[in-house]
Amino acid sequence: MDMATTESTASTMSLASVTLEVADPEATHRFLTAFGVETYVRLRASQAPSTGFRGFTLALTVSRPATVDGFLDAAVNAGATVLKAAAKTLWGYGGVVQAPDGTIWKVATSAKKDTGPATREIDEVVLLLGVEDMKAGKQFYVDRGLPVAKSFGGKYTEFAAGDSSPVKLALYKRRGLAKDVGVPAEGAGSHRIVLGSTAESFTDPDGFAWEASTSSARP
Repeated sequence: MDMATTESTASTMSLASVTLEVADPEATHRFLTAFGVETYVRLRASQAPSTGFRGFTLALTVSRPATVDGFLDAAVNAGATVLKAAAKTLWGYGGVVQAPDGTIWKVATSAKKDTGPATREIDEVVLLLGVEDMKAGKQFYVDRGLPVAKSFGGKYTEFAAGDSSPVKLALYKRRGLAKDVGVPAEGAGSHRIVLGSTAESFTDPDGFAWEASTSSARP
């Protein structure tokens, strides 16, 4: 893997919100509350056709394995399906679940041993968008003023978080992202997600829609 690089540019846009488009907002809100992530995403009713991998995942970083287990257990108890059972990895410890609305959530920690009891604290939430062409996708966002925080060659790009959203934005090669969460990379139809922009509305090269952050959606 290439060494990580750090870049910066004058910021003219940032990620202001993440809106999931779901068939049943009330039921999804109940799930998110039980899971413990209801403050990180908004909801909007949608019946847009979507099959297979939707091209994105949401990842929670927490402090220790016991906390990973706590979040994953809460998700499963609320109706989520396990895609990858929690286990030690080269990078730490984590697992993946799919919510009843179809959204894929990963919960992980860099720690491999517990140094204390489980908590319900989330250190970081990252939205990972699967892209076909990392170079083109990265340049598209850099041109709109998003500063790059980390970049690993053509595999992964993470942008610096703005003050307006608790969620970080990152790009990941689509097939690599699908493999990481344990699903086939193929998918069609709506991504079932809309991103709030502090600037103008647009659609990126991989079909992810952004809209002005003044648009309303349920928290």
